[in-house]
Amino acid sequence: MDAVEVTGVVVRYGDTTAVDGVSLSVPRGQVLGLLGANGAGKTSLLQVLGGFRRPDAGTARVLGLDPFGDHDELMPRIGVMLQSGGVYPWVRAGEILRLFASFAAHPLELDPLIDRLGLRPKLGTAYKRLSGGEQQRLALALAVVGRPELVFLDEPTAGMDPAARHATWELISELRADGVAVVLTTHLLDEAERLSDSVVIVNKGRVVATGTPAELTAVAGIERLTIRAEPDLPLARLREKLPDGVELTECAPGEYSVRGRLATDTVAVVLSWYAAEGAHVTGVNSERRTLEDVYLALTKAAA
Repeated sequence: MDAVEVTGVVVRYGDTTAVDGVSLSVPRGQVLGLLGANGAGKTSLLQVLGGFRRPDAGTARVLGLDPFGDHDELMPRIGVMLQSGGVYPWVRAGEILRLFASFAAHPLELDPLIDRLGLRPKLGTAYKRLSGGEQQRLALALAVVGRPELVFLDEPTAGMDPAARHATWELISELRADGVAVVLTTHLLDEAERLSDSVVIVNKGRVVATGTPAELTAVAGIERLTIRAEPDLPLARLREKLPDGVELTECAPGEYSVRGRLATDTVAVVLSWYAAEGAHVTGVNSERRTLEDVYLALTKAAA
């Protein structure tokens, strides 16, 4: 049984449809990156999965339960990290962390978690007095201290410095290794590409793409091919063989750049031409589109 199973979920606010027939699943022990612009419907979908509202249509199962109807049974088994808020502003960091640990039957050991997330100097500080990054680290600790089977992380590294961001990435990887399912929303596309086993991109409430980061970037193809050979080769004949939208330049003596959406057959044409010319090729490098490139292209096309 998958940790999360969503089929045709719809969420409406009056005449506005925030989530429009979304279907997705999250296997146990995997990280799902849920990507979309502000207003794409991510928060509304997370509200359904967290049991804070019923969907207007469709079904959602979380750890085999109805997240709304079985809310009280489900809550001890999940962890939720909000992007901001959710904590009484004047409670001290150490107090709220110990309180959350007391709710769990088998909480994580507090001292290693505190040290890992760099919270020890701030245990006596009121939540309101913490910096944005410190509040994020505390929220992450609160989400995982109870050893959940499933964690919802909403922009987990927003406001964090690079060291804290990498510590968070390591912790998410360890959660996955321990069989915990993670639903991750982030605007940092390199973070999603690094951490996610699968990605769902939503735009205006609808799923516009799904797959592993490697699958999504592979479909986008190679964006640039750089070839090193002797200078001043007769490029006009090669340009005639290239499809529209592909640019060929000698950007420096002996360094040739082929730019555009380069399908496999286009790459083959380019390399075959160099071979036919008897060119002495000393280097070939390719650059694939990143997940960020794919995301921007898909959301722009669906706008």
